Amino acid sequence: MSSILTNTSAMNALSTLNMVNKGLNMTQDRVSTGLQISSGKDNAAYFAISETMKGDSGMFDAINEGLTSTTNSVATARLGAETVQDLASDFTERVAFAQGSGIDLAEVQAELDSIVSQIGSAISQATFNGDDLVSGAAATQTVVTGVSRSGGSFATTTITFSSVDLGAIQTALGAVDLTTSTDLEADLVTAEAQLGAAISAATSLGVTEATLEGQTDFLDALTDTLDQGVSAMVDADMEAEAARLQAYQVQQQLATQSLSIANQSPQNIMSLFR
Repeated sequence: MSSILTNTSAMNALSTLNMVNKGLNMTQDRVSTGLQISSGKDNAAYFAISETMKGDSGMFDAINEGLTSTTNSVATARLGAETVQDLASDFTERVAFAQGSGIDLAEVQAELDSIVSQIGSAISQATFNGDDLVSGAAATQTVVTGVSRSGGSFATTTITFSSVDLGAIQTALGAVDLTTSTDLEADLVTAEAQLGAAISAATSLGVTEATLEGQTDFLDALTDTLDQGVSAMVDADMEAEAARLQAYQVQQQLATQSLSIANQSPQNIMSLFR
């Protein structure tokens, strides 16, 4: 039975065309944005997870920048400590030389004074952007190295290291005066002790620098992994979307033609009245 009031064929064709147009619009959005999931309505669970991972990736990037600055400060301090170590070694050698007989202690003392002055210069210059880790009393330094999520809780992770007091080494060596000394052997013991302190300071800062560099490398790799994880969850498969786009365009053309044919059906009824 044909009806001029209800065109079932046209209704079906229109429904199909609407579905095709909807799919085509979604595919075009994915092609233009490169995202399969761009909002919570696409996939609420994946969207929430991906946004959290994006936030963590951004925090790790920012923390890594801070770690780089701290690493530079420690590297500068380590260089200063190694310089003081070399100078303390020279100082100890000159005091050891003074242990012999017939030595002009005044000349040796002039060398020692020069070395102490160089130590002071090295200490004053061993700072990075005003961050001083080599003078003053040794103190514990805390550095944020990342963030962690466990059981719904959020926390920062940290490492600690100690600054060094190269100024104390300079002060102790500066107190040595061979021209007035009554115990040159004791002066040598003092010089050797301060050389040991300088070696310990340089070693400690070197270990800290290596630790920070290792954490920086880890954060770089972790950030890349998080970004790859987000990509796998929300990025569109462009090859598949390109094929899907072409398929929808063909379906749209066919559905449009089908609707046109269905709309012509009532016209056929007119021939019955001719």
